[in-house]
Amino acid sequence: MRTSQEAIALQVRNLRKAYPDVVAVDGLDLEVYSGECFGLLGPNGAGKTTTIEICEGLNTPDSGEVLVLGRRWGQDDRALRELLGISLQETQFSEKLTVAETLQLFRSFYRVGPDPTDVIAMVQLQEKAGSRVGQLSGGQKQRLALACALVGDPELLFLDEPTTGLDPQSRRQLWDLIEAFKSDGRSILLTTHYMDEAERLCDRVAIVDHGRTIALGTPRELISRLRAEHVLEFALAEDQVVDEDPLRRIDGVCAADRRNGTYRLQVGELHRAMPALLHELRRQGVQLAELRTHSATLEDVFVSLTGRNLRDE
Repeated sequence: MRTSQEAIALQVRNLRKAYPDVVAVDGLDLEVYSGECFGLLGPNGAGKTTTIEICEGLNTPDSGEVLVLGRRWGQDDRALRELLGISLQETQFSEKLTVAETLQLFRSFYRVGPDPTDVIAMVQLQEKAGSRVGQLSGGQKQRLALACALVGDPELLFLDEPTTGLDPQSRRQLWDLIEAFKSDGRSILLTTHYMDEAERLCDRVAIVDHGRTIALGTPRELISRLRAEHVLEFALAEDQVVDEDPLRRIDGVCAADRRNGTYRLQVGELHRAMPALLHELRRQGVQLAELRTHSATLEDVFVSLTGRNLRDE
């Protein structure tokens, strides 16, 4: 439990932003404490990017209050730009500049900060320091984008889906860099569609849908709200269907539903629910096409709350 004396790196109160065809942010509240990685999770169109752009000073809200490191956009812009690091979903660099030249350019925007050579080493691009940006792989460009966000020695780092499209090795390299940044007592606001990423990196997460916070807590706290340690999923052959009410009455099953032809059971005691499920399916005379189980995740929390997957468009 956080105390009122602990420093708040980012405070958002009743934030609202509407466009002609959609309300992107609808009364959003959140706080990011100093020294924590805070995850903002939700499907595409939930309002995450709009929220983070407002916090970065790249967009303006219709109403609400945003305090960034105790300062406000419109009053303390220069000071805030010196204290923030930003990595957008896509960063367009000049492909003819080298990695070293790119870092030197970004370093020139700040009055203080580490030597670009040190930042290049931090993101493990030493061997590419003399290479043109256009010659880098996707993972290397993402590490360069993070380096540009770090070159001003920020107190608060905004990362908007920093590992989207990367291979597993590149993702884990970026995870290590993010964890090293947080270990220095700095703060991070992270948006991601990868639940393993959120569970590893984030101290707390807010799940957002339709511009509102619908759940807030540590990953473990949110998962525990399912009342089930496991999720059992199955599909049937040849478009067969089953009566769902008996599934909900199976010993050890906390909840059951069907989406897109797949049945999902939230299960507290898998060793009891599995044989009982197979018995019930035999009783109903249906044939399994798929059967799989996994430990409950943040993805399951979101599906339980909204009926949609985090990657749904």
